[in-house]
Amino acid sequence: MTAGYDPYAFEPFAVTVDLAVFTVRAGALHVLLIRRGQEPYAGAWALPGGFVLPRESAETAARRELAEETGLPERLVAALHLEQLRTYSEPDRDPRMRVVSVAFTALVPDLPEPAAEGGGDAAHARWLAVQDVSELAFDHAVILADARERIGAKLEYTCLATGFCPPEFTLGELQSVYETVWNTSLDRPNFRRKVLATPGFVEAVPGAARLTGGRGKPAALYRSGPATTLHPPLLRPEGSTR
Repeated sequence: MTAGYDPYAFEPFAVTVDLAVFTVRAGALHVLLIRRGQEPYAGAWALPGGFVLPRESAETAARRELAEETGLPERLVAALHLEQLRTYSEPDRDPRMRVVSVAFTALVPDLPEPAAEGGGDAAHARWLAVQDVSELAFDHAVILADARERIGAKLEYTCLATGFCPPEFTLGELQSVYETVWNTSLDRPNFRRKVLATPGFVEAVPGAARLTGGRGKPAALYRSGPATTLHPPLLRPEGSTR
């Protein structure tokens, strides 16, 4: 111990992690939530998460808690790209003691159903449509709103949206992903123009087309291009819900 340093001179507090993990299902943005099985907030919906152990990092704790509370396979959880969102440190955010939480977020396609019964202090886990989420435990509604804003911005600057489309997709299907995550309607000709003008975003599938309903001609098919970031970015329209 460093000479002259008294670790007991400061009030102890706990560090936790919380995770806002999103996916797109049945044309709606969903978030992975757990039903709390213990007090405080027993029976309430909450984001997965828990306490950081003394000998682990925040990210290690986040992956451990996500696997424990939702039953998602550890191999899948280990491969997820988790993005650190921010730190939440309001003094009264947890009624048990002073708790500082490091929040992470992710938007991932093709995630499976969680286990029927959760682990840790989770009774069970479930995908819920974001539009159907009302009250959450602790300050998790604030974290959820911040996370949704972050993933919305991520679609502006990256090619992530193509991961939620079939291997060969129409521009209408791609547009639907953006509208779902951004919670807004987009002008079809303008969206098409911006996508096709962005280098490496999508590539046309030669000779391929798909009927999409109505009386129009079959829609051309595209696949993901080689780009990972969008230059210029595909920005959300002014006034859209964020």
